[in-house]
Amino acid sequence: MSTSSWLSVAEEVQDALAEGRPVVALESTIVAHGMPFPANLDTAREVESIVRAQGAVPATVAVVDGKLQVGCSEAILHRLASESGVSKVSRRDLPVVLAHGTLGATTVSGTLIGAGLAGIGVFVTGGIGGVHRGVADTWDISADLGELAQHNVAVVSAGAKSILDLPKTLEVLETQGITVLGYGTDEFPAFFTPRSGLAIAHRADSPEDVARMMRAKWGLGLTGGVLVANPVPESAGFDATSATEEALTAADRQGVEGKALTPFLLKFIAQATEGKSLAANVALVKHNAKVGGQIAKAYAAQG
Repeated sequence: MSTSSWLSVAEEVQDALAEGRPVVALESTIVAHGMPFPANLDTAREVESIVRAQGAVPATVAVVDGKLQVGCSEAILHRLASESGVSKVSRRDLPVVLAHGTLGATTVSGTLIGAGLAGIGVFVTGGIGGVHRGVADTWDISADLGELAQHNVAVVSAGAKSILDLPKTLEVLETQGITVLGYGTDEFPAFFTPRSGLAIAHRADSPEDVARMMRAKWGLGLTGGVLVANPVPESAGFDATSATEEALTAADRQGVEGKALTPFLLKFIAQATEGKSLAANVALVKHNAKVGGQIAKAYAAQG
């Protein structure tokens, strides 16, 4: 059975790709699991609008009716935002959700698969997953890192989620050969805050810079992604250290682990910060969408 039996690419996305026009992939986990309804649906719509404002076509990725859907209609976005029991889909989950024909929201790793199969070079998310704290005991390392190493996709994110072990996450990114670019910064951003105190080796200061580096990597035949670490705007960022420590303690006490850990921690932090983290999350995703759209446009122009 061919890939096309399991992959569905929206007509608008297909046309843009065939004509060499810019396209930006978007994840759907933030719609189904990242925020409450209707804030999640409003954010999804706004993010797609921001991508369009940069001259690119948005392609939200999800699993719908037995297909890996690249480019979601308004009706699908509404289902993802409002229905209960939407599966959270990474690489390991994809075969099961496809076979069952149920509704699934793709994580960073799941979205990377969709973007890679469709031939989309730029993907926008909030923050990637990485190496969890206490990894020596749990071996909890996000599938995002392995997937980033397999697909020729530039991922625009506000670094990695601040709940993670960021030094170890950077080490794994280096080991996997994933090019990490600080977008206008020499310091790795940490999701809710623009700064982590961790230096990164390379930076890019314009969409054209990023696009040239993408073409240099893939033109040489070096398979794998580029991580564009785009700091949250200063006006929206804040230090979430205290709330993060409280969340980690609560998760340990309640025995929360595996794929349930990240949603639990983010929800706890949102409550502990009285919604400040949610506002920062929305702001950084929108900022990433703007930068991602600009990079996609520059990449298409250089083709």
